[in-house]
Order: sequence, then structure tokens, then C-alpha cells
Amino acid sequence: MNLSFFDQFASPSLLGIPLILISLTFPALLLPSPDNRWVSNRLSTLQLWFINLVTKQLMMPLDKKGHKWALMLTSLLIFLLLVNLLGLLPYTFTPTTQLSTNLALAFPLWLATLLTGLRNQPSISLGHLLPEGTPTPLIPALIMIETISLLIRPLALGVRLTANLTAGHLLIQLISTATMALSSTMPVVSLLTLLVLLLLTILEVAVAMIQAYVFVLLLSLYLQENI
Repeated sequence: MNLSFFDQFASPSLLGIPLILISLTFPALLLPSPDNRWVSNRLSTLQLWFINLVTKQLMMPLDKKGHKWALMLTSLLIFLLLVNLLGLLPYTFTPTTQLSTNLALAFPLWLATLLTGLRNQPSISLGHLLPEGTPTPLIPALIMIETISLLIRPLALGVRLTANLTAGHLLIQLISTATMALSSTMPVVSLLTLLVLLLLTILEVAVAMIQAYVFVLLLSLYLQENI
């Protein structure tokens, strides 16, 4: 059976039941559960240090009104980080390569930030659609352009995450296929492609972490505009 390079992005199923929900919930099982001990183990200490570091970085551009979003944004970052990194393992499925999954994460959170601004400061939120000092003939066109740019934000969030992860997975599969094909005929070239594959894998680990951070960071910036 001939497999396409894009078959790795197809949602797996068992007896007709999609397994994407298991892929989304599995990262939560990797986090150590908290306990009541004063002295925790090294894994829990490392987890707590990482969560504190991430929370400080995300809350830095926000004022005190936005700190109530700390739990949601930090949880989303850790979730995306684990899903992206687990997707780099062999014989695994990455839910964040699906545009529908990323839009399901981006659209509700973007809408929540927008509704927060319209409820708390409607004049300032609507004022973002028309910069001060705009010439009168350009007002209708500028309002339309700013409205489109506002509505396209969740789509840009989802497409950015999907495109970066999909491109990385395709490159890894292409180079690994070339490495296996050249191993019997041109072993020297195969070793060079293997080195490129290792470097690309390290790069993809960095991309998986950076894209998770950028996704949540942009949401926090959208939130800052509306509070």
C-alpha cells in the first residue's frame, strides 16, 4: 500500500472512533499530580519552577486586571507545548497540525478578549478601528480594513501554528525517507542526510516550543488591548 506524505496528518481512528480526543488528553497524564508534602521531589520542583517562569513572562505585558487570565493562559501554553513536543515522537499524532483544532482553541479565546473589551471599555475598543487624525475621505475604507484585520486574528493564530508544525513534519519525513533510500546505494550521502535530519529535529523541537509560546503571547497581547 502506497502512503502519501500527508497521511501522517490524518486523524487516527479505531473501529470508526476518532482517537484525537485521546491525543488531546494524554499530555495531562504526564504532569505529576500535586500532593500535601512540604518537600516534593525534583520533578515537581522543576515543574513548579517552569510554571512560575512561564506565568511571569506571560503576565509581564499585562496589568493587574489581566492577571485573572493567568491560569488559563499558562495552562494553554503547557498544553500546546506538550502536544507539540509529543508529536515529534515516532508513531504519534499531533493534534495541533489540524487547522480545525487550532481554530477551536484560538477563536473562543480571541472572542473572549474582544467581548471583554467591548464590555469594560466599548469606546476605546471601537476607537481602535479608527486611528486619530485620519482624513475624512479615508474613514470608511480604513474602518473596513481595520475590521477585517480584527476578524482575521483567530484565523491567523490557527494558520500560523498549523503551517509551522506541518512544514516541519513534512521536512522530517522527506529527509528521513531520503536517508533510508540512500543508505544502500550511497552510504556517505546517507550519513550527511542523517546529520541534516538530526539538526532539523533539534530545530523542530525549538519550533514546537516557540510556536506554543507565540500562540499564547499573541492572545495575551490581544487581551492587553481590551483591558
